[in-house]
Formats: sequence, C-alpha cells, structure tokens
Amino acid sequence: QVQLVESGGGLVQPEGSLRLSCAASGSGLTMYTMGWYRQAPGKERELVARITGGGSTNYADFVKGRFAISRDNAKNVVYLQMNRLKVEDTAVYYCNARLSPFDVWGKGTLVTVSS
Repeated sequence: QVQLVESGGGLVQPEGSLRLSCAASGSGLTMYTMGWYRQAPGKERELVARITGGGSTNYADFVKGRFAISRDNAKNVVYLQMNRLKVEDTAVYYCNARLSPFDVWGKGTLVTVSS
C-alpha cells in the first residue's frame, strides 16, 4: 500500500520561497500520477500541480510561473518548488498519488505566507 509523508512547510514572508517534499513508499510508484493539492481555511481542496510517471506536468493557473513540480523516481520523492509566494498561498498542502482505482493522500504540511 502506498503511503505519503509531506515535509517542508513553514512560515515564509511574501515573495519568499519554500520547497515541499513528499516521500512515498510502496510498490509501482513510477506508474502513479503524483500531485500537490492545497486547502485554505474555509475553502475547498484544490489542485496545485501534478506530474505523471512519464514526467508530464500541469499546473493551476494561479501558480503558473511561480511553482514547479518534479519527481525523483529513484528516491520516490515528489517536490514542489514554490517561488514568489503570496499571502493567498497560505494553506495546508497535500501530496496525492493516483492510479485508478487507488487514490492516496498524505496528512499535509502547513504553509503560511505572512509578513
């Protein structure tokens, strides 16, 4: 069974950077599409970025040009590099692994953008 553990969240000032990591364990991970989602207080969870096993990526419009998702299949780690952070990026960020019918979530890591 796939398990996901996020790390790298914290407090950062506006225009700062953070890199989130998602350590995955389990079998067949290279076949999974990996994604980062976020949920701000009082809002629904939303897609931030995802990457297929082959390395194809897509991003939410609100992070294009600022965030970058990548994966290291040898280490079973997925990264989210977040640059030029905004106050509105404050949220709990969740890692997701998806390969139908499996849909696995981590517990999340909190990112707070504040001066």
